[in-house]
Amino acid sequence: MELTGRVIAVLEARGGVSKAGNAWKSQEYVIETHDQYPKKMCFDVWGEDRIRDFNIQPGEELKVHFDVDAREWQGRWFNSLRAWKVEHVGATNIAQPAPQPMPAAPVDVQGNDGLPF
Repeated sequence: MELTGRVIAVLEARGGVSKAGNAWKSQEYVIETHDQYPKKMCFDVWGEDRIRDFNIQPGEELKVHFDVDAREWQGRWFNSLRAWKVEHVGATNIAQPAPQPMPAAPVDVQGNDGLPF
């Protein structure tokens, strides 16, 4: 699935060590759509390398590709929206050369009768 919108919140990163002894890191973000009735979605990014590579900043326009999953904990169910790809909308990966100023057009300083103004 995918959703496009503006990042309105970057939540505190969390981390720890799994039961298997592996370090983990996760960070959550909130994005708001530009629909007539805007919707907000909280998604997470797992892995320090993905968090760094995605480099999500508040106010950015993003297209987020994510998987939806649910898990049960103490008789309650919780949804999980895990991003696996993030595209920065309007950003390009290829550096564009700076625009060059246009040369000024020649100015006719004489009137229709051939005499200066």
